[in-house]
Amino acid sequence: MSSESHEKKMTLRDRIFQIIFESDTPAAKGFDIALIIMIVVSVIIILLDSVVSLKARYGDAFVIAEWIFTVIFTIEYALRLYCLDRPLRYARSTYGIIDLLSLLPSWLSLIFPGTQALLVIRVLRIMRLFRVLRLMEFVGEGNLLLEALERSRQKILMFLMTVMSLVIVFGALVYLIEPVEAGYTSIPKSIYWAVVTLTTVGYGDISPITPVGQFISAMMMILGYSILAVPTGVFSAEVMRSIHRNHYSDEACPGCGHEGHERDAKYCRRCGTWLNEEADDPRRKELDAEIEELQQQREALDEETRRLEQERDGTPPSHDGSDSQDVHDKRDSPDSPPNDTPSDQR
Repeated sequence: MSSESHEKKMTLRDRIFQIIFESDTPAAKGFDIALIIMIVVSVIIILLDSVVSLKARYGDAFVIAEWIFTVIFTIEYALRLYCLDRPLRYARSTYGIIDLLSLLPSWLSLIFPGTQALLVIRVLRIMRLFRVLRLMEFVGEGNLLLEALERSRQKILMFLMTVMSLVIVFGALVYLIEPVEAGYTSIPKSIYWAVVTLTTVGYGDISPITPVGQFISAMMMILGYSILAVPTGVFSAEVMRSIHRNHYSDEACPGCGHEGHERDAKYCRRCGTWLNEEADDPRRKELDAEIEELQQQREALDEETRRLEQERDGTPPSHDGSDSQDVHDKRDSPDSPPNDTPSDQR
């Protein structure tokens, strides 16, 4: 199929998908660059709006500009959902959640004034810059780290539970040893001290004054240096196991909009959609061929079944069944003379 015929067969929905989710055409690149510029400008306006002197002079202009960007981003989010075959999958993805969160504060400010300050979350949408500048390799490396973190979550969770148990025990112990004048007025306050000490942060707002408490504090600081290497080693090991993964492409899935597929991927790893928009899914051809073959086999089995039934009844196979019915009538008729002809004369 030529590119011209492919362009003619593209619907408005397909065209919107190509502009919004792809980055290999001038229109798509222009859209992405314009979107990133608007995101940067809207975040700058939000930051400037928090300055009292600027808000007093340009507050109304800031509000108008903020709502203009909000309406544009809302329309863009609706178009993203419209042009996908599985919009809910995109809505639940990382980009989809970020897009939604970048809109909600403005609309919520109509009910809860002041929430528009949370619009700075729009800065996370600049991650699309990687796709525009063909830097998906960096996104792939980020996915590698996330995958390693996902694989090591059970070990890290066990580590965190152990650390929490230690700080609770040490906090309760120091609470019993230290006097109230030292600042250990409750077990939660002592647990706070234990967390600060074990992580070697050491704010210094609370410190033990008894020799036993100081000894426990020193042991906790040494223990903190020892255990901080545990999650680092676990995470590094998982990163090394995932380092062999292939590089990622910048193609978006036409089904759910998921990005970051491997370069040799043919189907979306999330929804299973065929990724090559210019070619037909080979699975569909194979399924059609299998269905046709099964239909032919069924017709052959039906024909064989009819032939076997006719042989069982002692009638020659026929297409209309008239001859076999006449033979049955003659055999079953009481007036027909018995056939006593010897078998060798027949």
